[in-house]
Amino acid sequence: MREIVAVDIGGTHARFAIAGVEGGRVTHLGEATTLKCAEHASLQLAWESFARQVGRTLPRAAGIAVACPVQGDILKLTNNPWIIQPAQLAAKLDVDQHVLVNDFGAVGHAVAQVDAAHLQHLCGPDRPLPASGVTTIVGPGTGLGTAYVVRRDGRYLVCETEGGHVDFSPLDMLEDKILQRLRRRYRRVSTERVVSGPGLVNLYEAIAEIEGLPVRTRDDKELWTLALDGADHMAAAALERFCLALGAVAGDLALSQGGNSVVIAGGLGLRLAQHLPRSGFAERFVAKGRFESLMADMPVKLITHPQPGLFGAAAAFAERFA
Repeated sequence: MREIVAVDIGGTHARFAIAGVEGGRVTHLGEATTLKCAEHASLQLAWESFARQVGRTLPRAAGIAVACPVQGDILKLTNNPWIIQPAQLAAKLDVDQHVLVNDFGAVGHAVAQVDAAHLQHLCGPDRPLPASGVTTIVGPGTGLGTAYVVRRDGRYLVCETEGGHVDFSPLDMLEDKILQRLRRRYRRVSTERVVSGPGLVNLYEAIAEIEGLPVRTRDDKELWTLALDGADHMAAAALERFCLALGAVAGDLALSQGGNSVVIAGGLGLRLAQHLPRSGFAERFVAKGRFESLMADMPVKLITHPQPGLFGAAAAFAERFA
C-alpha cells in the first residue's frame, strides 16, 4: 500500500487526510482535518499546517480536488483567497507525483470506487450499479454539478460536464409560470437557477408571487432549514418543486449521456436523503414518454460517503498512478 495526501479545496474550507492506495483503488482514508481557507494565505501554508497537526512528515504524493475548472496556468477559486498555479504545485508541496482534478470530477471518482454501503437506494430496481456502461452523476449544491462515469472491462473513465447549465424545461403549468418570472430576472434560465442551493430561493419567491403573498427575504441556508423541517409551508412547496425538477433533470441527463444508472451527489444530497424517496423525484425521473420503461429500469442511488471529495481525490490519484 502507498500513502498519499488527499486534499479537497472549496471556497471556504480545505480538507486534508492521509489515504492509502493500491492496485488502482483507495484502500484507506484517514480522519479528515478541516482548515479555513481564510486563515491561511496559500495552499502551501495550509499544507504545512496540516503536517504540523498530524505531527509527521507528509507523503510525497497527493490527490487534490479544487472547486473550479482545472484549466489554464492560474486557478482562482470563488470566495477563496488562494491562487493555485498547477505547474508549481509539485515544488511548493514537495511531492513527486500528484493529480489535480475538479471537485465534481473527484465526486465521479468517488462514485466509481466507493463500497455499495455508501450508495443509498433511491428509486428504480434495487440492485448495484452496473459493472459496465454509463453512470450519470448529478449534484445540487452551490451550483448544479454534473458528470458521468464510463465503466468497461474493469476500468473506468470520469467525464466532467457543464450539464447544470442546460436550459430549464418546465413540465407543467406552474413551472411555466415560474419560468416566466425567472426569465424577467435572468433572461436565460438554466437548470442551475432552479436545481441548486440558491435555486430554492428562486422557487420560493416565484411561488409567493404566483400565490399573491408577501415574501420575506431569506438566504438559502435559512430557507433550506425551514423547508426540510416543514416549518414554512411555502418553503415546503418550493422544496417539493425542487425535487420534481431534480428528478426531471437527472432523467434528462441520463438519457442524453446514454446512462444505465444514476447517482445523486452534491452538498445537498445528504440533506435530501430522507426527503427524496418521499417526494415526486421518482415519478419525474421516469416520465420520459416513449422511454419510460427504459428509465424505470435504471437504479438511482445517493452517495452517502461522509467525505466524497477527499475520497475522490485519492481515487483519482490511485486510478492514474497506483
